[in-house]
Formats: sequence, structure tokens, C-alpha cells
Amino acid sequence: MAASCPLPDTPDLPTLRAKLQGLLQFLREALPISSAHTVDFYTESMWDQLIDLSPETVLATLRRTTAEVRPSEARPLVEAERESGISDFCKIFCETSQKLVNVEVFALAAQYYSLQNLGICTPFEQLLTVLQRKQNQRIGEDVKPEHFMNMKKSHEVHIMSELINSIADFCGVQQVIDLGSGKGYLSSFLSLKYGFSVYGIDSSDVNTRGAKERNRKLTRQWRLYHTRSRSDVSGLAFKMTKERKVQNEIEHKANIEEEYNKNALNQEEMSPPGILPDFSDPVISKIKKQMANPHAQQPQEENLCFENVFPFIDVLPIEPVEPTSSSGIANRGISDAKKERRKASSKSSESNIYSPLTSFITADSELCDIINDLEDCLMVGLHTCGDLAANTLRIFTSKNEIKGVCSVGCCYHLLSEEFEKQLRECTQEKWGFPMCQYLKEERWCCGRNARMSACLALERVAVGHGLPTESLFYRAVLQDIIKDCFGITKCDQHVGKIYSKSSSFLDYVRKFLAKLGLDEHKVSEKIIMDYYEKYKLRVSELEAFNMLKVVLAPCIETLILLDRLCYLKEQEDIAWCSLVKLFDPVTSPRCYAIIALKKQQ
Repeated sequence: MAASCPLPDTPDLPTLRAKLQGLLQFLREALPISSAHTVDFYTESMWDQLIDLSPETVLATLRRTTAEVRPSEARPLVEAERESGISDFCKIFCETSQKLVNVEVFALAAQYYSLQNLGICTPFEQLLTVLQRKQNQRIGEDVKPEHFMNMKKSHEVHIMSELINSIADFCGVQQVIDLGSGKGYLSSFLSLKYGFSVYGIDSSDVNTRGAKERNRKLTRQWRLYHTRSRSDVSGLAFKMTKERKVQNEIEHKANIEEEYNKNALNQEEMSPPGILPDFSDPVISKIKKQMANPHAQQPQEENLCFENVFPFIDVLPIEPVEPTSSSGIANRGISDAKKERRKASSKSSESNIYSPLTSFITADSELCDIINDLEDCLMVGLHTCGDLAANTLRIFTSKNEIKGVCSVGCCYHLLSEEFEKQLRECTQEKWGFPMCQYLKEERWCCGRNARMSACLALERVAVGHGLPTESLFYRAVLQDIIKDCFGITKCDQHVGKIYSKSSSFLDYVRKFLAKLGLDEHKVSEKIIMDYYEKYKLRVSELEAFNMLKVVLAPCIETLILLDRLCYLKEQEDIAWCSLVKLFDPVTSPRCYAIIALKKQQ
């Protein structure tokens, strides 16, 4: 690590394990709700199995609770435990039936076992302030990514690239490796804006080829953007120079005339009466030369104008534009040191490379086999899917060249779980979950449905972007139809987005049966509509149940991210690591980054 600034304090491993213990105690009771599959909601009578309340009561309580107790305004966990009995889970779930009996305390517990309320995250602004204390930090140009990408991606790239820039400068590295780089938005921006040498690695050759073409277009747009910017700056410089030049000429002539008159007066006073002054005097000769060539010795202030303008031009990464009409004056006005800086800037702009590469990354991948000029670097990942997020951390801890990591994971449903029943016979050695020793000892398993529910976002529900209840309702009723009429109890076949292409429930069922290759004539229109009318009266059960899953979603995400943080805390060569909330969760629901730095060698 190149800097000695103290980083923010973070919870130690025993504290994190204590948080895990409390979270696991809650999830042991609540996990069946997250693990339930919506498709089987009616066929398996999920509501009667897991909930001992009316759906109207659940919905009313959850709406009131989420409106009144926002996460940012929540009370400390200890106070909540004392007042509401969160630690006494028999008040939430019945001891004998294990059904949910207290929705209010359930919602309160879910809020307090989420990341923002456990007190384990480092504030983004605090971390950025510490990282930016170094005086020689790279200064990125004032260019926003929204000029080159959509609003969501712009929000993510702008914030994360600023953080990566600060971490890389703190660690003293110039090379960045972007795992799961996808379309290359982050990689391109890091290269163009901050001048990093970036390697974007993605498993899809289609993504790699697309990233190369997109980077070519982005670079062209970037150069065009800066050409316009430099034209504005150069135009301002020339305008200022011209105005200052005219003013200086006027002042210079006035000074010469004043000096001439003064010397002439002195000559008259010194000479005998009637004798004219001697115009061969060196002083007068000098004045005559100055009057004949008023530009010869005046450009000092003119150069100051360029001294003020060119430092701004120097920071532009694309080749600085020299003024065409006043190049001689500009060159005289730039010091040797400034010329050296501009040469260095030109050289660095040539090394600002983004190289998209295609490779499938595992925990055992050798980066030196993929990157020929691997050096001390920073490893990053923006929304790395499934096991790639976990493998990013494993690679970071095993490779000395990687001095820091900044990873935002996503797609938790694609994680491989060591203790999942369906995968017991798999010979895989390194799993996506769990990573830390404590959860391995507990042999903890979430299951795919629970991990899928972790991708839900309570913040989006709060602003009116909740789960599409009607499409889920259609699918749940359809499952009962194909179970009764075709004897199919499990149907995990992916059939595409049929709901959005259907005009009615009847049309939806017909299209679905055709996709599955089932005889649609076996089920009459009357039978289909009878099922629809039967369950239409119970749609509130499905809506309330899905709201319970949404409330639990942050807890499942907390478990996964806390597992990764504990894994890093268990490593001996990690100097600092923490979870940091980077993005607005409404704009980008997967908003937490795991950041870690190696100890200084």
C-alpha cells in the first residue's frame, strides 16, 4: 500500500460472527417463507402451511410498518430487542406449528437484520475522504458518463469509477482488472477518464467483441467531446491574449513616450541654454528602437495569459491542442518543467489502454496466463454474477500482484451452494456459498428459491415498483391446472415471457401448454376459467405472501455479503476490508460493494 493514511475502523471478526449468529437465529424460523416457490403457492397450500393470519392483516401491517419505520430512521437493534422482543422468536413464529403469528415484529426483525441497520458498513463519503487525502491523486476530467450510457449504468459507473480511482491511487497502482466486464462500460470509462491500463475479462466472446466495438465508438465520441471542449478553451485563450495584447501595446507606447519626455527634460536641464540634446545618447537610442519595434520586449504579461490557460489544457488526456496562430508565443511562455509534464501526459495517454479479453474465470485461474504484462493492480467487478463474485475475492487473496479489490456482486440465485441437497454429489471443491469458516461449520444452506428472493428489493416496492402480482398469479393457477389435468407436479422448464404476450388468462394458458408440447384440447375453456374464478378470490394471499418475501430479501442478501466479509477477515494478509453502500438502491438494487486492501509488503 502506497499510503499511510488511517482507514476507517471496521468491526472485527468476532463482532461480525456475533451478527451472523443473530441473523441465523432469525432466518432459521423465517427461511421457509423465502424458500417457498411462488409457482407452487396454490398446489402446495403455502399460505395455510406457513402463515397463521389473514392476508388482509398481513398486507395492512406490512404497509403500515414499511411506511412508518424506514431503514434510515430505524432505532438501534438493542432498543428494538428490548421493546419488541426480537430475540424471543416465539413471539414471531408459533413454537408448535412454526407459522408466522406476529407480522409487525417479523417486519421489524427483518429491518434490523439488514445491512444498513447492523452497523457493519463503512459510509461511502467517509471512505472516499480518507482515500483522497493523498495530494498526488489523479484528477479525472469533469466528464459525466451519462454522455455515453443510460441513466442506470451512468449512475453506477460514475460512482464506482471515482472510488476505484481513489483506491488505485491509495495503493499506488496503474493497472486495473475488471472481471465480468460485460459490455465494457466501466472498463472504457476507467481508461478514458482516469488514464488506467484496464483489462476487461469476460467469459462471453460475444461480449468481448461487442466491448471492443463499443469502446471504439466511445473513444471516438470522447475525442469529439474533448475537441469541442479544447476549442472553447483555446478560443478563450486567444481572445484573452488578443485583448491583453492590445492593452499592453497601448500601455507600452504610453510608457515609452513618458520615458522619452522624461529623458528629454533631463537633457534640457543638464545642457547649456540654446544647445539641443544629443540624440546619440544610448538611452535615447534605446527608446527610439523601442518605438520602432513596440513588440520586442513586451510579451511578459502576454505569456502570463497562457500560463493560466495551459495548466487546464494539460490535464486533458487526448493530445493537447497547440494554438496555431500564436505557437511561437505559447512555446516561449511554457517552462521546461511544464514541457516535461506535457510530454509525460502525452506518453500516459498512449498507455491508457482498455483491452477486452475472453476467458472463463474460476477461483484457480492464473491471471499471468491471461495477461502478459500483469503488474501490481486493482481487481474490480461491477455486478459480477453468481460464483464470479466469490471467485474474485478468492483470486484477490491468493495473488500477490493484486493490491486491492472492489466488487459488487449480483445474481445470487446463480451461486453454487456446498450444502445444497441437489448438489451433494458434485465434486466441486470451491463453492460460491458459504465462504467463511463459521457458516461452513454450521453447514448452512439457503437454497435457490431463497437466493432468488434475495434479488428482490424492498426499496422498489416502496416507490411503486413491486412484484407483478398478476403474472405470478397466472403462473400459480396454471401450475394447479397442469398438475390436475396432466399429472405434472414439477415444471421448471423455461418458456419465455408468455405473460407479456398474452391478452387474457385463457390466452396465457393456451400459449403455455403449446410451449410445453401438451395437448391444449385436453383442457376446455370452461375448465380453465373455472380454475381462474376459484383462485381469483385468493389472490390477496399471493400478494401478501410475496410482500413477506420482499421484506425478507435484505436479510438473505445480508447473509451472503456478511459471509464474504467474514471470509476476508479470516485472511492474514488483509490490511482492511469493509462493505460500502455505493449506489441508490432504487436505481441500482444491488448496491453494496466489498472493498479490501492488502497489507503493505
